[in-house]
Amino acid sequence: MSDFLPVSKKDLEKKGITHREAMVLLDCDIEEKNQEIYALAKEIKEEFYGNRIVMFAPLYLSNYCINGCEYCPYHARNKHIARKKLSQEEIVKEVTALQDMGHKRLALEAGEDPVNNPIEYILECIQTIYGIKHKNGAIRRVNVNIAATTVENYRKLKEAGIGTYILFQETYHKLHPTGPKHDYAYHTEAMDRAMDGGIDDVGLGVLFGLNNYRYDFAGIIMHAEHLEAAKGVGPHTISVPRLRRADDIDPDVFDNGISDDLFAKIVACIRIAVPYTGMIVSTRESAETRKKVLQLGISQISGGSRTSVRGYVEEEPEEENSAQFDVSDRRTLDEVVCWLMEMGFVPSFCTACYREGRTGDRFMKLLKSRQIVNCCHPNALMTLKEYLEDYASPKTKEIGEALIQKELNVITNPKVKEKAAEY
Repeated sequence: MSDFLPVSKKDLEKKGITHREAMVLLDCDIEEKNQEIYALAKEIKEEFYGNRIVMFAPLYLSNYCINGCEYCPYHARNKHIARKKLSQEEIVKEVTALQDMGHKRLALEAGEDPVNNPIEYILECIQTIYGIKHKNGAIRRVNVNIAATTVENYRKLKEAGIGTYILFQETYHKLHPTGPKHDYAYHTEAMDRAMDGGIDDVGLGVLFGLNNYRYDFAGIIMHAEHLEAAKGVGPHTISVPRLRRADDIDPDVFDNGISDDLFAKIVACIRIAVPYTGMIVSTRESAETRKKVLQLGISQISGGSRTSVRGYVEEEPEEENSAQFDVSDRRTLDEVVCWLMEMGFVPSFCTACYREGRTGDRFMKLLKSRQIVNCCHPNALMTLKEYLEDYASPKTKEIGEALIQKELNVITNPKVKEKAAEY
């Protein structure tokens, strides 16, 4: 790539590139060079993360919201959507259903509403979730995707034992006319406050298709650069959702949609720019699209997801719609796990890093030193074995057992390999 981009040494060392250099990659329209970009992204993904794919599911707590985001059906003026909020008893039922699927990691979602969704409600929900033990099920890691808040509240979330704090910028353009998100600086600087509050791992994201994609692509990489420079550790994850149809959303208002090919290019370029960061794609995307981007940088996906409040216990009647967006990949968790293994990926339900204190800069040092294969890989195999024993269909179990035997040989440290095989 030396005749194309003046960062060949960085490419070889795989230490990432700047947002300016990443823009050059993104804007490249030379097919031969684009294939080099995809090959490099795939190589970086495999070297840093191996073939592990972390599994999770969203849990929608409440769709009450006071913001005026016209791209989201939760916006305050929407009178069509059924407003709902989970009680603690309903959370037990929802989480039990998720545990019965085999999930161990959740991402809590809630609209911004200080009356209906105060921090005390979120903390109570987290406490309830961690306390639910059903058969062999237990949620071992709760990530939280809630609105920007104060350092004091981030400390409370830290004390509650959350994993990653996630907040999508949606767009780095000043789009929000009303509501708390109108305070651009407060929203943008939320990750700084979260880290000041003791949260080690934070997750960024933009809603591609909402604004000019080049602007937001540069914005999210600059945000990662800022966190690395100011806090000593960059984002734990970057999410790349695309704008989708939903209730009370005028498709003619937002016409910045991006094609599947461009979406894949964005994923590849982010992977090259920020090689150490986990990348997430949700069930917003089809199985075909998810398959493509898994090769280019994605390391976490959801499975069996519902984007409505009370969505896991029973199918929601159409007239009671409370979903945030339409789901494209509607397969069960077992179907997604089987599909991943058929492609040679190792579905991982592991949450050991948080129990062992491998978070923030400690996790990044492990990742940047390429030691994942001797740590996260054997743990992923053990949690996959756990899933196969407790939840998998006969077909999935058969494929999984063969994959585990094959993947044990990937572990390079003899002692680690022996211990993993024993477990």
